[in-house]
Amino acid sequence: MKNHRKYLMEDHQEAARLDRKTDGATVEKQALWAGIKPGMRVADFGCGAGKTTFHLNRLVQPEGQAVGLDIAEQRVEYAKTHYSDESIEYVVADIRKPLEDLGQFDFIWVRFVLEYYLNGSFEIVKNITKNLKPGGIICLIDLDCNCLRHFGLPDRLSRATVGIMDWLEKKCNFDPYVGLKLYSFLYDLGFDEIDVDLSAHNMFFGALKENEKFISMQKAEIGGRNSGYPFEEYDGNFDEFLEEVKIFFNDSRVFYYTPLIACRGRKP
Repeated sequence: MKNHRKYLMEDHQEAARLDRKTDGATVEKQALWAGIKPGMRVADFGCGAGKTTFHLNRLVQPEGQAVGLDIAEQRVEYAKTHYSDESIEYVVADIRKPLEDLGQFDFIWVRFVLEYYLNGSFEIVKNITKNLKPGGIICLIDLDCNCLRHFGLPDRLSRATVGIMDWLEKKCNFDPYVGLKLYSFLYDLGFDEIDVDLSAHNMFFGALKENEKFISMQKAEIGGRNSGYPFEEYDGNFDEFLEEVKIFFNDSRVFYYTPLIACRGRKP
């Protein structure tokens, strides 16, 4: 099942999931913290549904420009359909490969991308910073202890969750702890003015709202199915696992979150 090229969350509804899980106000707050300003040329590497690109573009107006890049053509088409603007360009490309054709940027944004590249995340950051102007800013945002900060899980579901994340590391090139590494990436590349912010991502408790349930269930269902994990904790394997996940997310005693780490730096 070891496949470093296949996107773990690939599904025909993935663009819609990314759209619904992205809060525009949060994106803008994070980008302003990182130093985005009007007039900048900004790149959104791993743009997904295009919602982040749209909000980054708002912040660089007037006279700014945004380029949204994603490896998946279907996501780029969704972005063009739902989040187009005359100052936005969407491109299908692979951030692991040279990107000279895109030109230089004042600000590069990489959010929830590096977790899919356990082997190679530093090389990706090194590669894309070639497209950053001297004095330009890069902002890396990702999770630490992904899916591992729940309280109240039944024992069997807890064992399955830890087992899945361990499996993803070993078999699918997924990094549940990449957020912890972001500072070192910019430090090792010699960036200046590095700063770090820590917050809670998807902090849910009590009765979950419908959108929170949708996001959580989609992540469990698509990620679990695509992972190839055997679900040996359950006699009914994946289907029985998913039923227990549904019960958990309907329990008002639920509390969970994931540490979110944002790291910014300026290219010398």
